[in-house]
Amino acid sequence: IRQYHLKEDIQCVMETVAPNGELINHFDGRTLNPGHAIEGAWFIMQEGKHRGDDGLVATGCQMLGWVWERGWDKEHGGMLYFVDVHGLPVQEYWHDMKFWWPQNETIIATLLAYGLTGDEKYARWHRQIHDWAYAHFPDPEHGEWFGYLHRDGSPSSTLKGNLWKGPFHLPRMQLTCWKILEEMASAKAFEA
Repeated sequence: IRQYHLKEDIQCVMETVAPNGELINHFDGRTLNPGHAIEGAWFIMQEGKHRGDDGLVATGCQMLGWVWERGWDKEHGGMLYFVDVHGLPVQEYWHDMKFWWPQNETIIATLLAYGLTGDEKYARWHRQIHDWAYAHFPDPEHGEWFGYLHRDGSPSSTLKGNLWKGPFHLPRMQLTCWKILEEMASAKAFEA
């Protein structure tokens, strides 16, 4: 990932690259997927934590920062589904929708980054994404999360599950965040 997909010069994580890591100047090559990049970021942070490798933690945090800047919808809140690396049009018609799982991955990544670094920026981002997601995705009448929202945060469909949205990202987010918070509370207890 570091060798081919992280692009320091344009500060992004590329989903698709040429065989030697070059940017492909085409719709598919320029498409960034914030959800995948942020999921990868927290996987790398967690591996860095497991190995005691601060370099991996820093790489994951760098990925999170770059993707936050490009993927966070500054007008309506939430993480966009796809964006073009150069700000050009994206070919997928659902590019500006808010799917449940990129929000879940961002909630995990921001909390983990804060827990590992103590940097208040990540705590702010965590509050932003957490509050936005929990204000828009849960169905107040029937429970569970809607899977798909329009850019403005209104539900696109009232379906709670389909071949793509199953019981994975949401419960994993809740369990992972619970474990991160337990570790953070335990660490604070040792400081006291």
